Amino acid sequence: MIHRHRHKLIHKGEREILIALVGNANVGKSVIFNQLTGSNQIIGNWPGKTVELAFGKLRYKNRDIIVVDLPGIYSLSTYTQEEEVTRKFIATEKPDIVVNVVDASVIERNLYFTIQLIEMNVPLILCLNQIDIAEKKGIKINKERLEEILGIPIVETVAIKGKGLKELMDKVINYSQKNIEPKITYSLEVEERIRILTDRVKKSSLELPYPPRFVAIKLLEGDDEIFNETLSRAPKVAELAKKIARELEDIYGEPAYAVIASHRYAIISKILRESIEVKQPKKKATNYLDLITTHKVLGFITSIGLITLLLLWTFYVGDYLSTLLENLISLIIPIQPRLEGDPMTIFINGALSGIIAGLTLVIPYVIPFYLFLAVMEDSGIMTRIAFMLDTLMHRIGLHGKAIISIILGYGCAVPGIFSTRILESKRERVLASLAITMVPCSARTIVILGLVAAYIGVEWALSIYLINIIIVFAIDLIISKLYPGETPGLIMEIHEFRMPSLKVVIRQTLNRTLSIVYLVFPIYIIGSGSIQILYKFGILQPLDQIFSPLVSGLLGLPTYATTLFIFGFIRKELILLLLPQITGTFNIITILTPTQIFLLALVSTIYIPCISTVATLVKEFGWRDTILITITNIAAAILVGIIVNYILNTIFLI
Repeated sequence: MIHRHRHKLIHKGEREILIALVGNANVGKSVIFNQLTGSNQIIGNWPGKTVELAFGKLRYKNRDIIVVDLPGIYSLSTYTQEEEVTRKFIATEKPDIVVNVVDASVIERNLYFTIQLIEMNVPLILCLNQIDIAEKKGIKINKERLEEILGIPIVETVAIKGKGLKELMDKVINYSQKNIEPKITYSLEVEERIRILTDRVKKSSLELPYPPRFVAIKLLEGDDEIFNETLSRAPKVAELAKKIARELEDIYGEPAYAVIASHRYAIISKILRESIEVKQPKKKATNYLDLITTHKVLGFITSIGLITLLLLWTFYVGDYLSTLLENLISLIIPIQPRLEGDPMTIFINGALSGIIAGLTLVIPYVIPFYLFLAVMEDSGIMTRIAFMLDTLMHRIGLHGKAIISIILGYGCAVPGIFSTRILESKRERVLASLAITMVPCSARTIVILGLVAAYIGVEWALSIYLINIIIVFAIDLIISKLYPGETPGLIMEIHEFRMPSLKVVIRQTLNRTLSIVYLVFPIYIIGSGSIQILYKFGILQPLDQIFSPLVSGLLGLPTYATTLFIFGFIRKELILLLLPQITGTFNIITILTPTQIFLLALVSTIYIPCISTVATLVKEFGWRDTILITITNIAAAILVGIIVNYILNTIFLI
């Protein structure tokens, strides 16, 4: 079993081999990880960080092998949490083998990271994944020559089809560091200064978990973590590093970090000239598709169209599945909460309604949403959407990648918030999570469809989505100004369009759905039962009178709307389910005006989604940020509700 050790994250047995999968984003690391480990996986966070690591086990040729899938990164600097965690994992956990997975079809971009791993002097195997796509693009790689130049073993794979993985594991089992020496060297001027600094590092009192040459190069690059450690432990070495860095700047006329980077790219160019042959490939349909999806106008229209299609697919398929399950379950037990009986009966009824609501109102919408999303991700379209919407997202202080998390929020806020871990800073994560808490999830969609679309019209239901988008952008724009910080430019690997793998799509859909079931259902069950007991014993009803000036006076809603909003905090769809219970009629249009129906749905859509979302926010950001996000949601719901109430009653008169 994989477990945490007091000093090390991984505790290995005598015969176990620890493999770390590293590489750029979207190169197929996770596909290789899933192919090797199957269902024998766990997810854990690096201590003190929100970055997730996936751990798995397999047995191969009588050896137990632990595989760790590290975050996709582009550098061994520590500008992001993902880079910091990956570098520290390799340095402190000391994996027996580091498997650097690269996308063979864009090998030039990937080798920059490979060179840094060689500089780190780790036991390294290079995995040329997606070699089939490289061949289709006219790229022929001389594997033997590349092995000779880099001085490391190389394996070619097509991970999505399982090809080459046996050879990879054979290389892992039989790996020997004998005769493996890094062959990456810089120009004479740079190499001589690296050698001088390396010698000084060796003789100093520094006790960093990195090889001396790697430390020397990082000092010249101005790496904050290593330079600060050196300054505190060996200040003379730090001073020497600054002096040598200035010498390089004088020689080359640019900062030392740029000198090192340009030398790495020069080395890559030389490697490619000696080991790779490129022929002009035939133009394929995907080339034209790529031009359309990344065009500055057509690409934007395509992105918005695909997001709209995703939502429409979710609504129609979800509604069909929800109705089907609801009819099946209603034949066995009633699906509406009952507020009569002794406390235990009420609690059990509430808990049961939580289970039923999850089965009939959440799962039917979540599964088709994640299914379509997984297809978009595996085909390559999702990264293009993020690329096209990057400029728009930057206007509200967010990274283009945040659109992926926000789209996830339309299915359920919980996995949407979890997915913000792909963003670079806490500021971006908080801003993205604020946006996610405001977009209509599947439960809010049920309220919109069940109230507005059913009693007023589809066009009014769609207007709530339009209002919501305006609110999300306006609030995030305001908060981004009050929450200062820079949003970095978009760096994402946009892989070739490909036919989605059915296996990958199903696995991704299943994993995401189960993550919601495990987190949301227990809270649904306990929360539903508890709130119904509070209502039964008259504990909630006094709140109707306390908030009457706001709810009835400013928002124009019945006083009992306060109780509905409290129930909605547990599960949004309870607003729709309990309205007939409280009012005594299923014909909602006879007890609420069209304006009240619209406002009830609109306010329900904007204020904090549910108790599961709050629990997730606390887990990810702590109480302070959670309270600020919650207050922002509630304040926005009240303000927008007051404004819309005035407009509808004075202008539209619905």
